[in-house]
Amino acid sequence: MGQRIMIVGNGHVPEGAAARIDAADLVIRFNECRNFGAAGSRTDVVAVCNTGRPARAMLSGAWRDSPAVRACSEIWSVRDPDKFGELRQALLVSYPELDDFCDDFTAGFAAVAAAREKRHRVLSRDVHEAVEHALLAHEPKPYVVPSSGLIVVAQVLADVLADPGRDRDQIFLAGFSHQGWDGHPFAAERQMIEAHVASGKLVRLNPDTASFLSQGA
Repeated sequence: MGQRIMIVGNGHVPEGAAARIDAADLVIRFNECRNFGAAGSRTDVVAVCNTGRPARAMLSGAWRDSPAVRACSEIWSVRDPDKFGELRQALLVSYPELDDFCDDFTAGFAAVAAAREKRHRVLSRDVHEAVEHALLAHEPKPYVVPSSGLIVVAQVLADVLADPGRDRDQIFLAGFSHQGWDGHPFAAERQMIEAHVASGKLVRLNPDTASFLSQGA
């Protein structure tokens, strides 16, 4: 039996999911971890949007002392600084209202991690670009960037694939509604995730899955 990895978005989770999430071997949450408690409390990784207004808000507020951040052992910066630095000029033309979208706060998250003796990881631009390429098959409408959730899913899949010893790991998703900011291609992202579910690479945590897990299967 490999590891059970739970990737927990900030959306609704099914009844009974909290205990199943907390029983996992690795739990990844996002940004402010808004459903912390309702979606369990175990947190090993907090993946953050490390550019633009969300990053600024987290670093200037109470985020660094939140229960999830205190609990985690790793902070992942989802956006590669060089990649987003290169996007800046094109976005200023296409989306002038996003003039601070590529402002980089990676160093701030690294400092928080160092001060609390946590690992800090910047996800590779290669994963971001592979996601964009894969999205083409689902004919996305014009968008700014993929969501942090999709990038993290792709990174975890890549990590498991890269290690032959992890071929029995199971990756579960909870709290993914595929809704939100219209700069993300959520319709295409949903299709991409469902393709991974159909192929067995991912499992959505739903009431039936929660019961299945509680039996130790």
